[in-house]
Amino acid sequence: MRILIYGLNYAPELTGTGKYTAEMAEALQQQGHDVHVVCAPPYYPEWKIAKGYSGWRSSRETRNHVRVWRSPLWVPAQPSGLKRMIHLASFAVASLPALVAQAWWRPDIVMSIAPTMLNAPAALVLARLVGAHSWLHIQDFEVDAAFDLGLLKSPRAGRLARVVESALLRRFNVVSTISDKMVERAISKGVAPSSVFRLPNWVDISAIYPLDRTNKFRDELNIPEYAKVVLYSGNMGAKQGIEVLAGAANALAERQDIVFVFCGNGATKAELQKCCEHLPNCRFIPLQAAERLNELLNLADIHVLPQRGDASDLVMPSKLTGMFASGRVVIAMARPGTELHNIVAPRGVVVPPENVKALSEAIEALVADPEQRAILGADGRAFAELNLSPAWVLGRLDEKLRVLRGERVTRRLGERKEVKAASAAGVPSTGGSAVKLVEIEKID
Repeated sequence: MRILIYGLNYAPELTGTGKYTAEMAEALQQQGHDVHVVCAPPYYPEWKIAKGYSGWRSSRETRNHVRVWRSPLWVPAQPSGLKRMIHLASFAVASLPALVAQAWWRPDIVMSIAPTMLNAPAALVLARLVGAHSWLHIQDFEVDAAFDLGLLKSPRAGRLARVVESALLRRFNVVSTISDKMVERAISKGVAPSSVFRLPNWVDISAIYPLDRTNKFRDELNIPEYAKVVLYSGNMGAKQGIEVLAGAANALAERQDIVFVFCGNGATKAELQKCCEHLPNCRFIPLQAAERLNELLNLADIHVLPQRGDASDLVMPSKLTGMFASGRVVIAMARPGTELHNIVAPRGVVVPPENVKALSEAIEALVADPEQRAILGADGRAFAELNLSPAWVLGRLDEKLRVLRGERVTRRLGERKEVKAASAAGVPSTGGSAVKLVEIEKID
């Protein structure tokens, strides 16, 4: 099957949408499909074009057997609401020649990745022209998030954007997104339930796993052996609400046994560093290479996942998958009833968003209770093995694509049970054991 993926972000970006789009493309290529990608040069989350790439010229490369067309775009040094819109529009326009060139290849599936929705109209037109099935995969509901987070403020523009968004969503053959609440939101925007597909983010549980030894980052960051590490790793942007972590670090500044480590880049990093510059219990490091990711995630005694309350179910933080897989306890900030709350609460600690006092007290309680940290960390790891392995998630994607094209496929019904059994027996799991095959005609 010929599959065209059209999206802004792609590897070698280490976080967010680019990471998952690249892993999806490579998995589909390995499953026997021919995959092409039209994307931008890497720039996220630093908001700076990566070394070796150009923001002004088109280029072509092959990454892990996937053919990739890079189109230019404008990247603002200081992103704001208006600048972000111009940034996204610059890629939507500049990528049109590369997209049109794919018409001669005649893809069977045209998959557009959101963000950004500005790519969706061109993806729809191309799919119609070549007789392909159209697919929209939503990582973030960016229109709702932009207005709810105050990045865009005009009520009239908001109403118009939502009308256009709804019209676009209804025209795709398949709309997939990463959580149950986001599926509900897609349906509320007018997408037929039969056209919606849940495709959660995943984590390579064979690459991210608990380490039972002294962590190498402790020496590099001069963290005492007796201190417990509270780790935030990921993008530092508006919707993360990480300023609450600075508040917690300040509230716990006298605790010499608690150290906060902030790993990442983003629009609000400089502001966060300024808030913490006088605090001896804070360390800042840039994003780490993929080969050091497991070491980094295992640095945590406690992972923290801040989230602004107004982001609610507009996004599902992709970093949560690695946190669970590392086997370290997670504290998340979420409101009751949101999917983030529902996922974390049985196997972690949830506190109200933007509440410094609640976060500080939760950190202190877990630092004082190593047994509870171990139990919740193990529960998170078991959840990742059972629900988030690439073999399970991307296997379902492959099945859905084949059914969409009218093929008879087989479903690996026993996989989740075997992963769970391996976990219970203490056997490292890769999510890919021999399983019972069953012919199916239709997949939910």
